[in-house]
Amino acid sequence: MQMTCDLVEIQALISAYSYAIDAKQFDELDDVFTPDCKFEYVIEGGRSIQGDYKRIKPWLAKTLADFPVTAHLMGLPQIRVTGDQAASKTLLFNPMQLSAEHGDQLFFVGGTYADRLVRTLQGWRICERKETPSWVLNYPSGWEAPAIPD
Repeated sequence: MQMTCDLVEIQALISAYSYAIDAKQFDELDDVFTPDCKFEYVIEGGRSIQGDYKRIKPWLAKTLADFPVTAHLMGLPQIRVTGDQAASKTLLFNPMQLSAEHGDQLFFVGGTYADRLVRTLQGWRICERKETPSWVLNYPSGWEAPAIPD
């Protein structure tokens, strides 16, 4: 019974991430990630953005401000729970519409989120996330994600 509850709670957490990101409700991410969560996003041209949650959260807000429309469509995650820790892999399909100011271009990203999770007093939280793109279609030339803030 506990395993089923854990799986459902982790699936809901992954879903909460995609809805918060697409609605640009970045404070809702506080209920998804641990305060010390470590991130690695591999973005355009294989460039790696790395940091902890306090640096990544404002970076996400700044980066996604250029995209009035995003849709983080997540596949059913593969989840492995071991006591109070878990690992998950989730396929991602992400259409993104760049703002008119930056070229009004629709492009698509496919990839995988590999997460490590931990059970906290508030429930499951992601404590490590690595995003690896598998493919990109129609990437906007001339647009580059900002550097991570210090």
